[in-house]
Amino acid sequence: MTEYHFTAEPCDGGMRIDKFLSEEMEEYSRSFLQKLIREGLVAVDERTVKANYKLSCGQQILVMVREPEEVSIEPENIPLDILYEDEDVLVINKPKDMVVHPAAGHYSHTLVNGIMYHCRDSLSGINGSLRPGIVHRIDKDTTGALIVCKNDKAHNEIARQLKEHSITRRYRAIVMGNLKEDEGTVDAPIGRHPTERKKMAVNEKNGKRAVTHYRVLLRLRGYTYIECRLETGRTHQIRVHMASIGHPLLGDTVYGPAKQPIASLKGQTLHAMVLGFVHPSTGAYMEFQAPLPDYFQELLRKLC
Repeated sequence: MTEYHFTAEPCDGGMRIDKFLSEEMEEYSRSFLQKLIREGLVAVDERTVKANYKLSCGQQILVMVREPEEVSIEPENIPLDILYEDEDVLVINKPKDMVVHPAAGHYSHTLVNGIMYHCRDSLSGINGSLRPGIVHRIDKDTTGALIVCKNDKAHNEIARQLKEHSITRRYRAIVMGNLKEDEGTVDAPIGRHPTERKKMAVNEKNGKRAVTHYRVLLRLRGYTYIECRLETGRTHQIRVHMASIGHPLLGDTVYGPAKQPIASLKGQTLHAMVLGFVHPSTGAYMEFQAPLPDYFQELLRKLC
């Protein structure tokens, strides 16, 4: 059995236990979690409960999950836009609408399925069978450069650089409205949103330090085309930071308005354009640029 421990926070008061767990344990479906509750594998303050049990602040939740059967992730012949490859690393230009790695209930058509086919057995195993080779990720609807590690030595070295924030990461984005300054920095901690668990937010109390530097590249009609340089790498960092200063990313219905001005857009206009790191074997600094996707270039033309 694997045990998971949670504490109900003030924002969780009155929330059903099955809903709470579905938001905390996104890798599992709500029906699976309800099954655990029926089987007596979920306890609140050491007492088993029903799925409709409503939590109070401060209660302790224990979830016991049986060890899963080995999941078989199959290689798939998915076309990959490879920016660079050697015996240690692979740099991929990830397209829009592609999930990086498999998760419960979604084991196919991910980037991992594609790199397994391309690399065969040459992928690091540190992150387990669901994430071979994956040392960092970008969102499903974010495009651009991503490092894949082909052995554990490379994985450990790239992970160290990520932890030390020494990897160069520069993004291109279109934000709503016109930024007043030509450049600036958002230095604001990011943590879980106080009331919406699936979102992140600027959180002074429980957040981790997050720093985003931005500069204006082009002023558009009602929008601004910018470059963002990450000093840290928190979940949804650019999306949260730009929304926090009143300029959410165009197309971002999570941190921006639910009704977007360009209905055909699917997800935020964010592209990981430049990626630079010290090669894990040679020690040489390498930098790669992923060209803007066609939809992004066409959007810029329309908004000029």
